Amino acid sequence: MNHKPLILSLYQIGAIKFGDFTLKSGKKSTVYLDLRQIISFPDVLRAVAETIWQQVNDNPVDVICGVPYTALPIATCISLKQEIPMVMRRKEPKEYGTKQRIEGTFKAGQQCLIIEDIITTGSSILETAADIETAGLKIKHVGVLIDREQGGKRNLQQRQYSLHAAFTLKEVFNTLLAANILPENERTIVNVLLHENT
Repeated sequence: MNHKPLILSLYQIGAIKFGDFTLKSGKKSTVYLDLRQIISFPDVLRAVAETIWQQVNDNPVDVICGVPYTALPIATCISLKQEIPMVMRRKEPKEYGTKQRIEGTFKAGQQCLIIEDIITTGSSILETAADIETAGLKIKHVGVLIDREQGGKRNLQQRQYSLHAAFTLKEVFNTLLAANILPENERTIVNVLLHENT
């Protein structure tokens, strides 16, 4: 599958940014992936959902769960298009009513497919997976758009989960360079990042 049009779209809507950023982990980075932007661009959101689905559609799945919060709209798109039920993980446990962590209708033993936008170390995926398994669902497969190749795949494999990523951050960089659309300062950042990761 040719990912170039999607990668260029993500850059054009500001979902891929270059500059000086502090990541959630506290680390400094010259690249920032902000896929929350896609909710304002239905065509890009649809393309992201379709691209992730193509990575995982050969595997049995009973329900889908997006990692909160960025992957929720992506999982919803897949659920609607493929007519697969969805469940939702609460980040904060509800203090009233059922007090459930996993919302939706499901049966114990069903296969749950986890959807995420980006994987770095996989920690947010593993947190979601723990709650899903506690609720009685089974997990084998995780579909993501971008693998930053920073240990996430290995961390998932240790839990017997298979990662299905559409493309890597390195592929994003190479595609943007080849398209010749980056201003000089961003080309310099990308070349440095590629050199650091080889």
